[in-house]
Amino acid sequence: MKSIHTLFATLLALNCCIGTARAAGVLNVGLVPSEDPRLVVNDNQPLLDALHNSLQLEIKPFVATDYNGVIEALRSKKLDIALLGPFSYVLAASVADVEAFALPDTEKQGPSYRAVIIARKDHNIGSLKDLAGKTFAFVDPSSTSGHLFPKAGLIRAGYDPDHFFARVIFSGGHDASVIAVQNGKVDAAAVANALLDAAFARGIAKREDIVVVWTSDPIPGAPFAYRRDLPEDLKARIRAAFAQMRNLPWGASSIKRWEPTNDAAYDVVRDTAKLLNLDLKRLK
Repeated sequence: MKSIHTLFATLLALNCCIGTARAAGVLNVGLVPSEDPRLVVNDNQPLLDALHNSLQLEIKPFVATDYNGVIEALRSKKLDIALLGPFSYVLAASVADVEAFALPDTEKQGPSYRAVIIARKDHNIGSLKDLAGKTFAFVDPSSTSGHLFPKAGLIRAGYDPDHFFARVIFSGGHDASVIAVQNGKVDAAAVANALLDAAFARGIAKREDIVVVWTSDPIPGAPFAYRRDLPEDLKARIRAAFAQMRNLPWGASSIKRWEPTNDAAYDVVRDTAKLLNLDLKRLK
């Protein structure tokens, strides 16, 4: 029993140390797993370096295995700030005390983007109705462009996505969904338009093989959010650091600037979740 008490005391001490690590000069940054984790960190390295140079803090990136992993890390205060998808931000805001503060205006798109449904050209799919009885890939249940908006789009078009397809999978990443379509593992998939372009640029899919059969209305971009309980001076420094960033390489694109944003900008995502009868808190 003594050894158990000793272990508990040690773990408690370690937890205290982790909890004060940021105050000692560390900023823990969460990144959504939109692609392979190594690619995610590599694509965001210029951003992480810019934060380090501006804040003079050690920047520790964290890529979870899925969207909910980042949300849980925010809720348990293991992360200080995180780059989230629009829907994963709405989920995070429903269960954790976080607030969006910046979103990227990139070279290839402004501060909004679109979801697309893609298929191979040789699968004779030219419209949503042609998807009936086909195999389909969503990205992740918490993905805005890879699940939420395409599913709502199908409903608005009069199709029940729960019974429309022969088989549905969750691929775990936009790149994985594009590859699944390219290789014929599924007939069609929902992805973000910018990440589709990135897949073409990286050569993991051929533009001449892929057709876009549906495009969503504009979606507010993926925001960075911080925990509201961070010190006010640190939050001000973080906002200033993002405001100073210009023309930052970001994967196959670049971030021209970071636009300020707030929680209300994501009400359109909440409205889409309501159309799908999603209980945000029960989802997490």
